[in-house]
Amino acid sequence: MRAQELPSFLFSARSVIGLVRTGNEDSALLHSKLLAVADGMGGHAGGEVASSLAIKTLSRSINYLENPDFTSESIEDLFLNSVYDIDAEIGRVAKEDDQLTGMGTTLSALALYVIDGQNTVALLHIGDSRCYRLRDNSLIQLSKDHTILQDLLDKGAITPTEALDHPQRSFLTQALMGEGVLTPFLTVLDVEPNDRFLLCSDGLSGVLDEKEIKRGLLVLNLEDSVTHLIDGAYAGGAPDNVTVLVADVVNASVNNEKIFMGAAE
Repeated sequence: MRAQELPSFLFSARSVIGLVRTGNEDSALLHSKLLAVADGMGGHAGGEVASSLAIKTLSRSINYLENPDFTSESIEDLFLNSVYDIDAEIGRVAKEDDQLTGMGTTLSALALYVIDGQNTVALLHIGDSRCYRLRDNSLIQLSKDHTILQDLLDKGAITPTEALDHPQRSFLTQALMGEGVLTPFLTVLDVEPNDRFLLCSDGLSGVLDEKEIKRGLLVLNLEDSVTHLIDGAYAGGAPDNVTVLVADVVNASVNNEKIFMGAAE
């Protein structure tokens, strides 16, 4: 294995089965240039297939991220093409097997590259998996949920307190389901020293509030930080599968191995 040139994600991650689940429908991708989480839906088999397809298809884009001529326009094209490839593949596989009809997945992916000497991340997001950034003791949710609940909050139809136990809190307005109708969220952000990023399925964010998530991300050691967050989800009942990726951006050569977790293993 060859070493990855600077900059790189230094990460730790786990994907575990929730306390009331029999299988893991979450998938994850770990690489020094690209991190991603996908949360499958459509029944046990369908969810596993959809999230795994999303992660495996997205992983093909890694070679492009290592191109020194990469630009912000390139990442937009790369991510959008990946989304349409994933959606088409999910649609194709679902048509071949009636038991997979209606399957789908969320996807949140974070790519790292350099523009004009500045470390930069691009976030691609569809669904209700999430991406957070911890900077200078301040936690910010970088993604925005594609849910009916979020739409109601944006319109002021309900309060944040009412949202906590709203009956439609898990209803998605966007997901990769092979239907070809998507408006993914894409944003590009500069990276500052000591930024820490979290990608997670809603098995974490649906149980822990932002104060609890921040507490876990403040744990300095990456592996201990992941353990703290996973343990918190389990302590909260873990009704869903839990996938947690915590990453720092480092100026050091790291291994560029591609790692799959959860249903994508």
